[in-house]
Amino acid sequence: MEESRTTVGSPPGGRSGAQAEPEQVRRTIDEAFAAAGSGGFVHAVDIDSGVQFEYGADNPVLLASVCKIPVLVELYARCDEGSVDLSSRVHVQESGRSPGPTGLSVMLDPVDVSLRDLAYWMMSVSDNAATDVLCDLLGIDAVNARMAGLGLKEVRLEGTCRDIYDAFDEDLGGVDVLDLSDAEAERLRACRVLHIPSATRATPRSITTLLSMIWRNQAASAGACAAMRRILGLQVWPHRLRSGFADDKVTVAGKTGTLPFVRNEVGVVEYPDGGRYAVAVFTCPDSLAYVNPPADAVIGTVARAAVDCIRAAQPAG
Repeated sequence: MEESRTTVGSPPGGRSGAQAEPEQVRRTIDEAFAAAGSGGFVHAVDIDSGVQFEYGADNPVLLASVCKIPVLVELYARCDEGSVDLSSRVHVQESGRSPGPTGLSVMLDPVDVSLRDLAYWMMSVSDNAATDVLCDLLGIDAVNARMAGLGLKEVRLEGTCRDIYDAFDEDLGGVDVLDLSDAEAERLRACRVLHIPSATRATPRSITTLLSMIWRNQAASAGACAAMRRILGLQVWPHRLRSGFADDKVTVAGKTGTLPFVRNEVGVVEYPDGGRYAVAVFTCPDSLAYVNPPADAVIGTVARAAVDCIRAAQPAG
């Protein structure tokens, strides 16, 4: 059910009729993205009041590993429905696993693991192999149907992690993405998994809506949502979004996403005064560099600017 919301920011390409955003916040975000050599899109919303900040919030964006959140929701919703037992164990052979830089993708021996722990690996270290075991079990179509049922038709998965790697391999003729230079950027940009119409995608607003539903116990049962919040709080790479919120009393839970020309993070920021904000930052750096600290750091910078804008727009207490 759509809530009444107050918008405190509207970016280039935003919806007509929205209020003009505070000039300093707009300048901060414009300058931050420019300094990082990146474009980007931002949405942040107060989970409880609905006050929101938007900067290209309805632009379609590449999800990369942020797509693992819808998979997590499908898993826990199916548990609620009784069709999945999270304690069920699966045997994962050492061969045939989806590629990736972490988790089961790089382990060398067969593994017996519960569905619950596969979900942990999927979210905490963004394990592609664990993700695809769950996707094979649940079905991509079921994940998309769940999102549509929640009113989030903009969130759409177009395949598994394995499918992304296979598409890169086919489109690049077997050349490893990491072997390409910035001078070969156009060759990479032509890959189908980097094109919105055929790629796994969403909008920043749809992702903050999904996060808000998890935090408000609307994406599944209260117990399932609590379990999902716990898992989202266990991500081992907090440097992107977290870099904007240095206070130890502020908690951050979320999920990163990375592909060539893509560096994302979405999550929920909770303050000791009870304020809680769903934030989504999707960036598109110009550089192909795998190690790109400015592109990582800008996520925290613009997320903090968006949250500060929301907090400043609301009366204390």
